[in-house]
Amino acid sequence: MADVPVVLLVEDNEDDYEATIRSFKKNHFVNPVYWCKSGREALDFLNHSGAYTDRESWPRPDLILLDLNMPGIDGREVLARIKRDPDLKSIPVLVLTTSADIKDVDQCYNLGASTYIQKPVDFDGLISAVNRIKDYWFGVALLPGE
Repeated sequence: MADVPVVLLVEDNEDDYEATIRSFKKNHFVNPVYWCKSGREALDFLNHSGAYTDRESWPRPDLILLDLNMPGIDGREVLARIKRDPDLKSIPVLVLTTSADIKDVDQCYNLGASTYIQKPVDFDGLISAVNRIKDYWFGVALLPGE
């Protein structure tokens, strides 16, 4: 594992991606963040296939932030595939989505999500949520491989 844990952000909405990155910067988040815009792209990244065959350029993430509602292969399917894969299942997956539907929450935890977070509706809320993620996942929790 790298000295600083690597984060994979799987988010199809460019505005949400940019807001998340801005909130990372506001929280002095120094971790490298890689962005996949779809479930298919995330699976290629994780499996080093398609455009992501170079393992040095595309490192294994230590933490995944995953949106649920994406066209094509959605976040639920990405989560299910990660947790079925013996090489990937130990990576913590934080679901970060607009849905507060209890069916989504239950399904994600049943599939193996480490955390389920409803995206805050405003930027200040996102800054606060990212600060908590940073403090817990990179300050308190031990990630696999540490």
